[in-house]
Amino acid sequence: MDTQPVIDIQNLARRFGSKLALDNISLSIPAGIVMGMVGENGAGKTTLIKHVLGLLRAQTGTVRVFGLDPVAQPVEVLSRIGYLSEEGDLPVWMRVRELLNYAAGFYPTWDEAYAQRLMNEFSLDPESKLNKLSKGQRSRAGLIVAMAYRPALLVLDEPSSGLDPIVRRDILGAIIRTIADEGRTVLFSSHLLGEVERVSDRIAMVKGGRIVLTDTMDNVKERHHRITLYFDSPRETPPEMEGAIAWQGRGREWSTVYFGESQHFEAIAAGLGARVVDQGGLSLDDIFVAHVGAGARSGEGA
Repeated sequence: MDTQPVIDIQNLARRFGSKLALDNISLSIPAGIVMGMVGENGAGKTTLIKHVLGLLRAQTGTVRVFGLDPVAQPVEVLSRIGYLSEEGDLPVWMRVRELLNYAAGFYPTWDEAYAQRLMNEFSLDPESKLNKLSKGQRSRAGLIVAMAYRPALLVLDEPSSGLDPIVRRDILGAIIRTIADEGRTVLFSSHLLGEVERVSDRIAMVKGGRIVLTDTMDNVKERHHRITLYFDSPRETPPEMEGAIAWQGRGREWSTVYFGESQHFEAIAAGLGARVVDQGGLSLDDIFVAHVGAGARSGEGA
């Protein structure tokens, strides 16, 4: 069995002038999963994706896709990647039918029946010109181009930004089918945390060009807790406590986002002169804000 990761990034750094866009990033993505990548605008997500696509050369570190250098071997790498960005970058003077015929000529593995099925599911008229379509309809067309030759890796960079919920549902449905039906790999970058939470097997949180957290979605959800403590006496500041990522509160009652195992938390609280009065799980949005900062909150409709 081939255990080589589809994407293997080691100690990647990138500067644009004085700005450090990527800071010693290492990330390994195995085959057959959806990797969700979340972060604020400008955090480095798109820059990272451009390295995966071979559009940028690593200044420090290495990038391997299917075990190959995407800069040195672009044909071998890009022929196995489907890509959709927020911009779309489609030849808008074409009709939908012409776009699909044009794209099919580049890929020997183009599946015409699959392309037609997606076009029907997305309610696209093959005779419509792309420049007459809405942004959501153009995104659907772009997704067909990215998926119809059944690439081993599907890279989606903010594919549903600014789109209505129905279009976003279509895109998410296509991602889920890609993974469930064919076991392919998806790298999905988005600031819409609810979407990432629904479809991702693993996540990577990016802040200031660094990955601050990466794990399976199940582990991330299971190991983060919101815990409220009631102290014996009022406090002006929260206590120092290992695993506490962010605090809110005043006086006797303080709440924390806690990263770690929860079974020993009663004893930890007692040692701080407090008792646990409430605890529960967290959404990915809450976890993201705790790690990245309150100014980074975004969700459905953002």
